[in-house]
Amino acid sequence: MAKARSLVGLDVHATKIVAAVLDAETGELTFFAMTADIDRAGGFCAALPGPVRVAYEAGPTGYGLARELAKRRVECVVAAPSKIPRASGDRVKTDRRDAELLVRLLLAGKLHAVRVPGAEEEALRDLVRARESVRVDLMRCRHRLSKLLLRHGIRFEDGDAWTERHRQWLASVELQWPAAQATLLDVRGAIDALTHRRDALERQIVAMLPSSPWRAQVGVLRCLRGVDTLSAVGLCAEVGDFTRFARAGQLMSYVGLVPSENTTGQQRRLGSITKTGSAHARRLLVEAAWHYRPRPNLGKALTERQADQPPEAVAIAWTAQKRLHRTWARLEARNKRRTIIAVAAARELAGFVWAITQVE
Repeated sequence: MAKARSLVGLDVHATKIVAAVLDAETGELTFFAMTADIDRAGGFCAALPGPVRVAYEAGPTGYGLARELAKRRVECVVAAPSKIPRASGDRVKTDRRDAELLVRLLLAGKLHAVRVPGAEEEALRDLVRARESVRVDLMRCRHRLSKLLLRHGIRFEDGDAWTERHRQWLASVELQWPAAQATLLDVRGAIDALTHRRDALERQIVAMLPSSPWRAQVGVLRCLRGVDTLSAVGLCAEVGDFTRFARAGQLMSYVGLVPSENTTGQQRRLGSITKTGSAHARRLLVEAAWHYRPRPNLGKALTERQADQPPEAVAIAWTAQKRLHRTWARLEARNKRRTIIAVAAARELAGFVWAITQVE
């Protein structure tokens, strides 16, 4: 990589971009303001004395600017906001100061870059995240309904909730007060609408999978117990390119499943998991980890998912079953809470996810 002559820090907003340009030879720092037009910003950076390096903070404006700069052969770093060092005593925040901070950190090499997905991959990720948002809304709406009925002393005691039998029972429930009945009908309608939206999004995700860039990765991930199509697609959407991690521990850290640490002098203290990175990917791994509590087994559905997949991937999946089951058995024998065991198993499962996606 050639040493940059011009370093640019961009503070990007929906309607305005403020640029701090640092000349690496003279040390001169200048500021520019422009409209939030990607073509104009890309042309401005490309016209500076080269080589040029640009940095801006990842945010709601997306990656369009990074892709435009790549087209113009300008190196761009999209910085992770959570890892930008900021002085605790700094109480003044302006666009110029933010742009200057970025360009100085870029010069010092202190910015942590996020991966810039392709346009098609970003569109697929938005679809997966839309489905996740609807799932969360549906769960909250169901909780509101169950608590409403509980306040009126009404419980369903004829099997599991949200089955067909449960829905038929809900349709027959009538509350005493008209206002309460109107609330019940409104929540029931919201649940039906959210269920319809979730099912429609899931059908679209499955339909687009054969032509997506994640097709091969989803195939090997489905070899793992507890990871079916939607879970595999969700992991691919949040992680992207698994090969960018040199070892399994990096993926565990990326999804926030490693313990936090506070080490001072001779004392080393490990705390709860860091919970950094994607909460969606972390939830998928923890939910899948519960499937390893029973003894290792190859059921009909799992056998069908493993058909036509590389033998190395199938072998890794079987090793995962045996190891994670041992983890469950060992920690349950020590009277650990099952929620804690599930997180520990999810951390190990992340390692197997990394290993299985390396299979060619």
